[in-house]
Amino acid sequence: MTVISNHLPTAELQALDAAHHMHPFTTNNELAERGARVITSGKGVYLRDSEGNEILDAMAGLWCVNLGYGREELVKVAARQMQELPFYNTFFNTTHTPAIALAAELAKLAPEGLNHVFFAGSGSESNDTNLRMVRVYWAEKGQPEKSHIISRKNAYHGSSVGSGSLGGMAYMHAQGGLPIPGIHHIGQPDWWAEGGDQTPEEFGLARAQELEAKILELGADKVAAFIAEPIQGAGGVIIPPSTYWPEIQRICDKYNVLIIADEVICGFGRTGNWFGSTTMGIKPHIMTIAKGLSSGYMPIGGSIVCDEIAEVINAIEFNHGYTYSGHPVCAAVALENLRIMQDENVLDHVNNVAGPALNAALTQLGDHPLVGGVNVKGMMASLPLTPNKATRAKFAMDAGTVGFMCRERCFANNLVMRHVGDRMIISPPLTITADEVEIFHKRAKTALDETYKALKDGDMLTAAS
Repeated sequence: MTVISNHLPTAELQALDAAHHMHPFTTNNELAERGARVITSGKGVYLRDSEGNEILDAMAGLWCVNLGYGREELVKVAARQMQELPFYNTFFNTTHTPAIALAAELAKLAPEGLNHVFFAGSGSESNDTNLRMVRVYWAEKGQPEKSHIISRKNAYHGSSVGSGSLGGMAYMHAQGGLPIPGIHHIGQPDWWAEGGDQTPEEFGLARAQELEAKILELGADKVAAFIAEPIQGAGGVIIPPSTYWPEIQRICDKYNVLIIADEVICGFGRTGNWFGSTTMGIKPHIMTIAKGLSSGYMPIGGSIVCDEIAEVINAIEFNHGYTYSGHPVCAAVALENLRIMQDENVLDHVNNVAGPALNAALTQLGDHPLVGGVNVKGMMASLPLTPNKATRAKFAMDAGTVGFMCRERCFANNLVMRHVGDRMIISPPLTITADEVEIFHKRAKTALDETYKALKDGDMLTAAS
């Protein structure tokens, strides 16, 4: 067995990583040449790497470390549960206390009418569950042909075959024969990049009405569900115009189409409410959960299901599930995570301290000559980069080139800020303080300044024709 100490030289760790570890969403050969950044510890909003750098994590890991790193309460609960019952499944007419308690707590926190939980190990697995569940639901109601699901271009719902098909990212669909049959995609509500001369309100309405057109094209008797994130996360923190979700709700209600709200990123305080559906005024039939459910401390996901669907599914043997559905250690940690959030009034902190501080910092960054605007809701935000603020122009070079440059300057200044194309993405732990937001602001501005200078010096501040 290979045992690795954090005190091995970074180069040795990188060599071992390159020799044996295949990274997700990575050209591994290129990474092997550069060497991976080796993270060794975390505390609060900070990470430490193998070179001793202290890095402010403005992405909360992958949108998930809502309570920050190093919460001893979560560690202790995991250890205690490991001693009492490290594993048992929820197949074969059995259950256990952590799964029971967590399902009950989620039913309390969820919007009215969403009282049932099917557990999984991740958001990808949960969306695979949703894909099957809505099809089985309509089949049991005597409408097996009502099986098509509509999603959005540039949506992200996971990377398994099912969830990757539900997502609308073309570069993912280019590998592995995706999407599977019966999945369709309409335009995303990205006014900044695609709105042209329309007002945000006009554009939001037009994009929502693409759903009605697609339903009529397929036939309302063929469409099972519409799936969408309340706010698109991995697509670039795309906050729909105010007209979008009310029109989507109207259309789904009119044509008896189920709404699946993917809350993997938006859920558990990220938008200032327990769920993004509440923030955006959505009435979903199913909500996908993961990430912030356990603050990323243990892998767990699930589907919170409305009474109407659960009544139908519970009447049959639903031939679906995962070995780790409702894993006792994961469930216990998630339950403790929710307790801490409530006991420490984390939502109040988001709405009254961290959120306003982040909003103010981003507003200042919005004045930077490289930043075309500020998109922010609660504790998730994006800064689109542009050579021309007035026209929201794209760069003449390949999409993502400038975003990658800025990301690298962020890393060089001990800041994790992700890029999606040429947008910089922000999603810090919900517990970040106002002082820490100020540190984020200073490091982000430095990274933007350095990126702008490199573009200017290289004569690359040119808009696409």
